[in-house]
Amino acid sequence: MTKMQFKAESKRLLEMMINSIYTQREIFLRELISNASDAIDKIYYKALTDDQLVFNQDDYFIKVTADQSARTLTLTDTGIGMTQEELENNLGVIAKSGSLAFKNENERQDGHNIIGQFGVGFYSAFMVADRIIVRSRALGSAEAFQWESEGADGYTITPCEKDAVGTEIVMHIKPNTEDDQYDEFLEPYRLKAIIKKYSDFIRYPIRMDFKTQRPMEGSENEFEEVLEEQTVNSMVPIWRKNKSELKQEDYENFYFEKRYGFDKPLKHVHISADGAVVYNAILFIPERTPFDYYTKEYEKGLELYSNGVLIMDKCADLLPDYFSFVKGMVDSEDLSLNISRELLQHDRQLTLIAKNIKNKIKGQLQSLLKDERDNYEKFYESFGRQLKFGVYGEFGANKDVLQDLLLFSSSKEKKLVTLDEYVSRMPEDQKFIYYASGDSIDRIEKLPQTELVLDKGYEILYFTDDIDEFAIKSLVSYKEKSFKSVSSGDLGIEPDEKDKETEAEQNESKELFEQMSSILSGKVKSVRASKRLKSHPVCLSTEGELTIEMEKILKAMPNGQDVQADKVLEINVNHEVFQTLKAAQTGDADKLSLYTNLLYNQALLIEGLPIQDPVAFTNDICKVMV
Repeated sequence: MTKMQFKAESKRLLEMMINSIYTQREIFLRELISNASDAIDKIYYKALTDDQLVFNQDDYFIKVTADQSARTLTLTDTGIGMTQEELENNLGVIAKSGSLAFKNENERQDGHNIIGQFGVGFYSAFMVADRIIVRSRALGSAEAFQWESEGADGYTITPCEKDAVGTEIVMHIKPNTEDDQYDEFLEPYRLKAIIKKYSDFIRYPIRMDFKTQRPMEGSENEFEEVLEEQTVNSMVPIWRKNKSELKQEDYENFYFEKRYGFDKPLKHVHISADGAVVYNAILFIPERTPFDYYTKEYEKGLELYSNGVLIMDKCADLLPDYFSFVKGMVDSEDLSLNISRELLQHDRQLTLIAKNIKNKIKGQLQSLLKDERDNYEKFYESFGRQLKFGVYGEFGANKDVLQDLLLFSSSKEKKLVTLDEYVSRMPEDQKFIYYASGDSIDRIEKLPQTELVLDKGYEILYFTDDIDEFAIKSLVSYKEKSFKSVSSGDLGIEPDEKDKETEAEQNESKELFEQMSSILSGKVKSVRASKRLKSHPVCLSTEGELTIEMEKILKAMPNGQDVQADKVLEINVNHEVFQTLKAAQTGDADKLSLYTNLLYNQALLIEGLPIQDPVAFTNDICKVMV
């Protein structure tokens, strides 16, 4: 018996493949089962064109058998088998795929796809085995042959006995080492878990023997241990069933079985696309956030299958970041797979699927918002922050996709409202969409800056999330209405008679405000008479794009950015305190300084900003009291 050598390039490829192509050893079982399924598919295909061949699907299966004492793992299929020449061509030349040749010679029919197109999957078994024996008998042949190899040193092919058509692969599992435990590939329940993970939806039964107990004949109390053959894969995936056959419970059970989450999904989307790209998908919108969702550890993505075989646990390219909360799977025969079938080449098919999925998710969320508002608000409580990050990210590139999905608390409705709902009830004279920012709704409602806007009968959106203002800055406008903070220096409200009186007072008290600005030099940009205050004595407003809330958020970041909003101290000239300031201006410069600092620190406290010198502040209060 002469040992034949792998070609030099094949030998190098085998060494590289065993050591680097596959990232997880357990993948070998997926590859061998996929090859076995392909072998059965080939008989099915031949039956379509050969009247003498009858294909009865119930006669075909794949069997996985572990022998712990012999340290062998055997995989048997009832597929088309291989001749001596095919064994030499397919297993003797690495990366020459029999499935690929079969596919090139015959046109695909009836949706059956041969996925073993690279001719390297078989050799992944050398990651766990130090010796492999393949016995095969081809369809229509009475002869059987055995291929045997211990790896890169070569292989032998000899005649052998085999009763049935098909292929049997016997893997002699490597002994354990200090770093690697190979025993797991001899444990029936571990093998079952691998099969369920990667090959659950292979269309043919995958069978295994499991030890079980049954009552001994003639005895009710004594039991004997027997081997029971079980089919471990589901075969027909839920996404290939007609939607009319499925109930809500079927989708929920699939959600739980796949461990997409411990909650109950709010909604599902079942897609069966047959157009420019053919694929099936089931997508779920969860009700609650995973515990690690807003951490760096969270990994987005959908399960990706090719013809029912799991290719990737999480394919991130199928979901935009702003929809990263979506769970589910995609199955397509049109994907371009790389050599290990673990990663995906970026191609037109993937892009088309991802675009369609994005549109389906948006459509489902819009439907939820329109028809099931309570459920949408549950969803928004968990994932609204992610939508806002989506608006803010990429310099607002995704704002058109997301803006109609945003909700904010409303001063008028006392509940969450959409931007469209806000704009639809704006008075004709209202130029801007007004908002106020703060830690809570209760705190925002007490802000002095809201007085004028509310007095005009305008609605205010309450921003309580740290991302809100940044998202709105990226939106810029909605339906041609710009956003305006109630703390903005110019509210864009037409002056009334009272405002004209304020302007006159501003001119008359110009010297007072200049003195106060000098006292607060470096702390505020200016001091002026307020047009927005009604009952409160003082507040801070801002000029420019950076607001006080944005300043607080940026300063709280880990890098501690030293940013400052351009603050203006506004004084209510109709409040009694203004008369006190005017009296101090003419009679007591020290008191004017005292009062100015007190009012400034009060304004800081209203905004939730820290007082630079708390001791000086308390001393100032004591001076007023004595």
